[in-house]
Amino acid sequence: MTIHIGAAKEDIAETVLMPGDPYRAKWAAETFLEDARLVNEVRGMLGYTGTWNGHPVTIQGSGMGMPSLSIYANELIRNYSAKTLIRIGSCGGMQDKVKVRDVILAMTASTVNSPSSSLFKELNFAPCADWGLLQAAAQAAAKRSTPTHVGGIYSSDVFYDERPDLNEQMVRHGILGVEMEAAELYTLAARYGCRALAVLTVSDHLGTGEALPSDQRERSFGDMVEIALEAAFS
Repeated sequence: MTIHIGAAKEDIAETVLMPGDPYRAKWAAETFLEDARLVNEVRGMLGYTGTWNGHPVTIQGSGMGMPSLSIYANELIRNYSAKTLIRIGSCGGMQDKVKVRDVILAMTASTVNSPSSSLFKELNFAPCADWGLLQAAAQAAAKRSTPTHVGGIYSSDVFYDERPDLNEQMVRHGILGVEMEAAELYTLAARYGCRALAVLTVSDHLGTGEALPSDQRERSFGDMVEIALEAAFS
């Protein structure tokens, strides 16, 4: 048990999927895991553990933004010995070729600032995904009809962004989408020798303004969860 996770050590699997929304954790656990049981509800940040194809899996909400994810990822790794952490979440598309409902596999995650930034001082550390997970996820995605893109994303430290000039540079440099957590997850995984990946569903598009209605989000997120699970155990 930690400050933010009320589970016993044996209640958390070595493989953890991390959606930002705790209710998405509930939905994913009930939809994709067998014998899923609630193992954490501290501060309403729900976590469930069950099995997928016989493999133990925990699905733990991380909250919004890198500071919140950093808390849960640190505790999962340091106190519960998690070895594989895969973010499953939504993002905003930034390139014309990226459409709403597409899946993005984040090879790298650029950011202006993260909770780990002060460690590196003048160094611009380049957070990246685990190659084995990325390769396995790409192979899992290829078996599906959902268009999938592999490349760099941008982890913003704010939701209500007032830097259109920065977004223009992200687009100019080929960034596929924007979200708020992956850069810190990748940095922590590098620090502690764990595997990490972000598998993201495009829920809206910064260029076109198109967005998925809330009642269609869960149905569109199923492929993302399946890709993450297949990648974890390939």
